Amino acid sequence: MVKKYFSTIFFAIALLSFSPFLYAWDLAVSVGRTGQTQTTYRVGAFQDWSSRWLESSTGYVSGFWDIGLTRWQAGDLGQTSYSLSLSPVFVYQFKRSGSLQPFFEAGIGAAAFSKTRVGDKQLGGSLNFEDRLGVGFDYGKHRFGFRVLDYSNAGISKPNEGVESYSLYYSYRFD
Repeated sequence: MVKKYFSTIFFAIALLSFSPFLYAWDLAVSVGRTGQTQTTYRVGAFQDWSSRWLESSTGYVSGFWDIGLTRWQAGDLGQTSYSLSLSPVFVYQFKRSGSLQPFFEAGIGAAAFSKTRVGDKQLGGSLNFEDRLGVGFDYGKHRFGFRVLDYSNAGISKPNEGVESYSLYYSYRFD
């Protein structure tokens, strides 16, 4: 059943890739590790917001919508699992005269997991919150960064062990 569910998602992504919808979204990939040393792989799409706030000579605040599909490696007690997440992400983009543009990012979103056990952690439920903090730099249409993603159900169900991913990521803007 899980394979069918995620096969449907991949089919939808492939179908959308031939539509004008994709031109409004950019792509990202990442690889990371959990605190329990399981590997994570993530593919995602993001869409920048066209707004800027608190603009100064130092930088400005903007953001983007991020949707991602993550594969979580099985731990000693669990099986491989997947999550689908959606998050608004706020970015503080520094203004610099050079080609490297550093930034900080933070966001809180939602994630649906295919299993309640991820690696060796018990989430207590399939629906969880996704908290993120990240740093990195833009180089033209390329973005490189380091991100910490934390997933927890905020005590809505028991147990609530939560799981995190520490990842390096790359994204490309098609605009």
